[in-house]
Amino acid sequence: MAVKPLSVLFVTSEMAPWVKTGGLGDVAAALPASLRQAGVDIRVLIPCYPALRAAFPDARTVAELPALAPALPAARLLAAHSDGLPLLLLDCPELFDRPGNPYLDSKGQDQPDNARRFGLLSRVAARLGQPGSPLGWQPDVVHVNDWQGGLAPAFLHYEGGAASVITVHNIAFQGCFGHDMLAGLGLPGHAWRFDGVEYHNQLSFLKAGLQFATRLSTVSPTYAREIQDPRFGYGLAPLLRYRADALRGILNGIDTSVWNPATDTALPHPYSADEPAAKQLNKAALQAQMGLPVTNGCPLFGVISRLTHQKGLDLLLAIADGLPALPAQLVVLGSGDKGMEAGFQTLAQRLPAHVAVQIGFDETLAHRIEAGADSFLMPSRFEPCGLNQMYSLRYGTPPVVRATGGLADTVVDCDTPFPADRGNGFRIDGDSPHALWTSLERVCRIWRDQPRWAHIQQNAMRQDFSWEQPAREYIDLYREAVSVCAELQ
Repeated sequence: MAVKPLSVLFVTSEMAPWVKTGGLGDVAAALPASLRQAGVDIRVLIPCYPALRAAFPDARTVAELPALAPALPAARLLAAHSDGLPLLLLDCPELFDRPGNPYLDSKGQDQPDNARRFGLLSRVAARLGQPGSPLGWQPDVVHVNDWQGGLAPAFLHYEGGAASVITVHNIAFQGCFGHDMLAGLGLPGHAWRFDGVEYHNQLSFLKAGLQFATRLSTVSPTYAREIQDPRFGYGLAPLLRYRADALRGILNGIDTSVWNPATDTALPHPYSADEPAAKQLNKAALQAQMGLPVTNGCPLFGVISRLTHQKGLDLLLAIADGLPALPAQLVVLGSGDKGMEAGFQTLAQRLPAHVAVQIGFDETLAHRIEAGADSFLMPSRFEPCGLNQMYSLRYGTPPVVRATGGLADTVVDCDTPFPADRGNGFRIDGDSPHALWTSLERVCRIWRDQPRWAHIQQNAMRQDFSWEQPAREYIDLYREAVSVCAELQ
């Protein structure tokens, strides 16, 4: 008798390439595909934003959903496929048919009805995980990501249904709203408790998910430990310590079909660990594209980042006037804090032979920076997982990082005595401009020793950051959640 495959509803508020503001978009594109390849019966539930409506004009209606709570409008589910991966598009034009960022308005402020928008996503996710699902398909596990799906485990707790898993990609964003939304979203009055959905007299979607999900995960083992510490837990550390036995840290993977220097169509000169020489040609091409002098007489540092305090780019600004003395060049691609944007633009005007800056985001340029830079800078103060350091390692661009979150789990300092000979990058010893400057000096010194540098590059490029191992770990977590849920019923 055939064994029924594990079935999972993967709930996300963004998914590359259509809607992406950060790492979640990449994870939502790659992890479900890997799980499906591993035999999981998986479907992805995502709001039907304009980009998805345009991408799947022939999506068919598979369920009509009545208003599920006083503050939630009626909606419908549309079915589509992306390279064989089943998608469920939550179609509600009143809430999701808007241009731009899925969370912010044109002024960069939170959409005023985000509680309703992602309350609907959570409510529908839970409904699909309950007996009598409008699809005629009920998953064994509802897997939600970040606060936007965080109420689904609460609904499943209060009403019954499938096991649930919540993954925290960044605990700093918690989805907090007023008490008035409790009844409006269909939660019972007795949910307003310290051990329910109430959090400092607000309704917190993320806290609800962490309180009630059968199992919890985050995107690296180190970050799973860090968020139990008050310094990193953003107020939720006590709850996470209480639920520590249910919490797992599973390091993200990357899509190695997209991030592969041997096949990357964005690169003017493909290369590989076996044939790395063309990386130097990509450096020259990047220098020319960004208006820097074309030279191999000094290392070229790359940055692709949100320009924020969290990412530690203020530390780089504080020391960047010293780049000519190293000497070194710098290419920056990013946007964020307006003062920081202006600071980097002014720096490029002041040091045109050493610094080039492009404000905004350009996917092609991002790939070319990963390939053309000698070293990649990520001085983040905290980093749940980080993907760019893994892209950099795959492209033979040793990263410079602080030992936090997923950066600590992926980057081995090249001067670390143990494990010997496995160094693939550089760790910054401290959170100060001086500490970053010391690291840049060390990079430049070691870069001049080209045989040693080539060895570090080889260590980096030969690591496996595919989704195969993380997918196996998630399957184990799902089975554990199903088992626990069965015991509780």
